[in-house]
Amino acid sequence: MAARATPSSSACRPRPDPHARSRPRQAATLSPRHDPHDLVARARRGEARAVSLLISMVENDGPQLREASEALAPHTGRAQIVGITGSPGVGKSTTTSALVALLRAQGRRIGVLAVDPSSPFSGGALLGDRVRMGEHATDDGVFIRSMATRGKLGGLAWSTPQALRVLDAAGCDVVLIETVGVGQSEIEVVGLADTTLVLLAPGMGDGIQAAKAGILEIADVLVVNKADRDGAAQTVRDLRYMVSLGARTDAADGGDVDERWTRPIVRTVAARAEGIDELVAAVDAHREWLDRSGEGARRRNRRAEAEIQAVALRRLQERLGDLGGSAALPALAARVGAGDLDPYSAADALIEALGVGRPG
Repeated sequence: MAARATPSSSACRPRPDPHARSRPRQAATLSPRHDPHDLVARARRGEARAVSLLISMVENDGPQLREASEALAPHTGRAQIVGITGSPGVGKSTTTSALVALLRAQGRRIGVLAVDPSSPFSGGALLGDRVRMGEHATDDGVFIRSMATRGKLGGLAWSTPQALRVLDAAGCDVVLIETVGVGQSEIEVVGLADTTLVLLAPGMGDGIQAAKAGILEIADVLVVNKADRDGAAQTVRDLRYMVSLGARTDAADGGDVDERWTRPIVRTVAARAEGIDELVAAVDAHREWLDRSGEGARRRNRRAEAEIQAVALRRLQERLGDLGGSAALPALAARVGAGDLDPYSAADALIEALGVGRPG
């Protein structure tokens, strides 16, 4: 079974109920009887079970997903989406938990999507609901969900964008996306987040590796976690130098200096919540810059374009799968295998069979 949500009586948008925490916790199991419009209405009232069912609907890509997506759309576009990425071992989960604690203390409603590696057998998240998030499990203003990557090369599950819409519609002020890790192919978080935090740790060579992998380019805020360790000051100096190089490149490209964002470097010790207030301040400052510069709207539009393309590709893959059960694909494969047809011509024939039309 796919990962469950952290159970509570309400998620993001609290609903007055003095008996909520005394009720037995039940797993949210999808049923064909669940009406997507009813689930969306309940999710907007803050019912955690409805939120969990909607995210399960998204992950399972069931027949009700389109109806749910249509019902969610009018209630989205309000949440601040913050991506958290970094190499394994830098303290992403600890930082996420510390951020949740401070944001909740400020009265904000929080959603967390923790993207875990998939089990090769079940397709479910290996870590399930993060034990490290346990301190927030009874907080009605927090909804935590682990999502499986399902073998995807990058750090995010394909269904993450729709899950974000669910939490947005449910009234979350901030949604944190914690990724599996980073690498040259694992930087998709920038395509989904309003603000991307890249975590690094001293003594791990993260600064150099991040520069090589292009990870610094996706960062809106750089975070040196475990800053009480030896080498933290050097890591900060290295990052400042890299950021200054980037700033000079931006200046050479022209444009209004006032409209450029200078990436801050924040030192934290998340295990002791040190520096987390500065980190939240940096995230809020970036949100203000996004609104002021117009970059926020541009990012939302790019995000929508990517989501449309992803859904279209998913639908094409489904149709290709259906076609694979017919005689067309095996027949084309046999001709390519025999050397009677080249793969490009075969692909053109397959696309025409899908009814899409021959590519130009």
